[in-house]
Amino acid sequence: MWKGIQEEESIFSVMSAMARQHDAINLAQGFPNFDPDPRLREILGSVANESIHQYVPMAGLPLLRTALVNKIQDFYGVRWDPDQELTITAGATQALSTVLQAFVQQGDEVMLLDPSYDSYRPGVLMAGACPVHVPLAFEQGMFQWDWAAVRDAITPKTRLILINQPHNPAGICLSEDDWQELERIVLRNNLWLLCDEVYEHMVFDGASFISACTRPALRDRLFCVGSFGKTYHNTGWKVGYVLAGPEGMRRFRQVHQFVVFSVNSVAQYVLSQFLAVDDSYRSLPAFYQQKRDYFLTAMEQTRFRMLPSRSTYFQLADYSEISTEMTDVDFCTHLIREWGVAAIPITPFMQSPFHKPLIRFCFAKTEDVLLSAAQRLSVC
Repeated sequence: MWKGIQEEESIFSVMSAMARQHDAINLAQGFPNFDPDPRLREILGSVANESIHQYVPMAGLPLLRTALVNKIQDFYGVRWDPDQELTITAGATQALSTVLQAFVQQGDEVMLLDPSYDSYRPGVLMAGACPVHVPLAFEQGMFQWDWAAVRDAITPKTRLILINQPHNPAGICLSEDDWQELERIVLRNNLWLLCDEVYEHMVFDGASFISACTRPALRDRLFCVGSFGKTYHNTGWKVGYVLAGPEGMRRFRQVHQFVVFSVNSVAQYVLSQFLAVDDSYRSLPAFYQQKRDYFLTAMEQTRFRMLPSRSTYFQLADYSEISTEMTDVDFCTHLIREWGVAAIPITPFMQSPFHKPLIRFCFAKTEDVLLSAAQRLSVC
């Protein structure tokens, strides 16, 4: 066991297991309860009968890499080289872990901005580096980027900053001013930036998302990670990708080839065909905003105070009107056992002390499930 990695299961696994045990509505773990686009499933059915079941190239199926860079160019207006700057991965988590294995080593520090997803810290530790946790500010009832704290935390050992945007669970994104601050920090200190953007197409209220892949100043210091699973409601396929400049990608592939070598061939063929005919990602903001708004309306009958959610498919809620005594972990456990709804506490996302009465709900569910959950919570 690597020093600093807890032996118990992740909070997501624990809460989902409890939800099954108590027959609770699972608004904890972040996955949809609805199927992918019927066209995607139709392509899967037809492609599965073809001779496509052997290894594809280590970097990913060329058809898929080309289709993906075309989609990125169409959506963001930037061009990446499908051969030298893009690799298909076995989900975003593998991409993040492989970047860390390739670019940090014993004695290096990797900065994580808390709340941070629970796989980040173990990934840093397994790479032999030291995670440095810098908390986001919590002001005016929501999390905010704190660039002064980031600058203060940099030392000569700092090697890489790992940032998540759109942010899970805070629901915030980087503005142009934020990007300019972050670029100055990265370039002045000769750092690498690892940007987890799996929720890139879930940004609400007419806001525009500024992807790391559109920042030319960072192109040679950047790894940008994306996920087909989040965009196309097929998280179980576990297919993601990473963008990087040629030198960064060369070093990434040196590790990638010995971690998974080649990602699921059938999924890659299906996705390459689907990308050629699909632009549903353009309507994804409206799709999930409608679910967010429906959930917010349904939750008006409860005593939870809902925080602003500007992106992702997660909603933070303040439970202080229900309990001021229970920790967020205890409250989530009580929520499952007594009211039959599973949520995620926030403190497992934090390393520094955090005492706000906050929990996270996932609203990537059908309306009947969201309504049933709200009705159960209305008696809290």
